[in-house]
Amino acid sequence: MSALETFVADAQHCAALFRLGRDVEAGLAMIELAGAVHPAFDSKPQEAQQQWSFVLGQMFACQEAQDWLALADCLEYELVQLLNNTLSI
Repeated sequence: MSALETFVADAQHCAALFRLGRDVEAGLAMIELAGAVHPAFDSKPQEAQQQWSFVLGQMFACQEAQDWLALADCLEYELVQLLNNTLSI
């Protein structure tokens, strides 16, 4: 499995955990995912790095607000789309 496929699967799994109300476990998984994904954007263009920062900010804002469904949507849709658009190149 490629790094992209792993990141996408992990993001979808994390989103599922938030939807199931397992926010502590999902929060830990999200931090681990963000730590793994971050280095992949280091070699990407500035625009991709800014998009990553924006999505990451959205994720943390949702977490701070304890809006687990919005966070799950952000992980499953915005993050997955960003990963596919940026890392598949």
